[in-house]
Amino acid sequence: MIDQAPEQPVEDDAADALVQQPRLWQGNGWTAKVIKNEDDEGWAVAMIKDGEPEPALVGPWTMGRDKKNPKPLDTSAFHTLVKTASEVLRRHEQQLHAQLHKSTVINIDGAEIKVTLDIVPDDEHPYALLAAIDEAGERIAQVRTSASFKLSPASAVAWAENDYRKPS
Repeated sequence: MIDQAPEQPVEDDAADALVQQPRLWQGNGWTAKVIKNEDDEGWAVAMIKDGEPEPALVGPWTMGRDKKNPKPLDTSAFHTLVKTASEVLRRHEQQLHAQLHKSTVINIDGAEIKVTLDIVPDDEHPYALLAAIDEAGERIAQVRTSASFKLSPASAVAWAENDYRKPS
């Protein structure tokens, strides 16, 4: 198989792409750039989501047949890179959500109470909202507390036993 020259037409199933060059492809809300790997003599590919300043993914890229230049991007590679970069972002969002939203279930007087902690990561004044929700899904208490509050079953029980007053 011969590497595709820049002036040759690209495959039709990537018609939504804005740019389809051997080292730069755009489409599906993403830009793929093949760049020189600064750490060694090889090449890397950076995947940048439209509107974002930093790449979501940077990974090694295959050398071409001449062993000097990178293999050109193509439809299949671009779609695989979009899928991989999207998955990286999804996992990052899940991790961030898990850090900012915690919950536990406690038993108070025979009733199950769900206690949630939602951290608001404000640059100047971060805080958290601590809430108690009964079995019917009704909020029975909510207080603003420190973003450093550690939610655990024990701290949730202590909060409930203190009549849901703001933890000190």
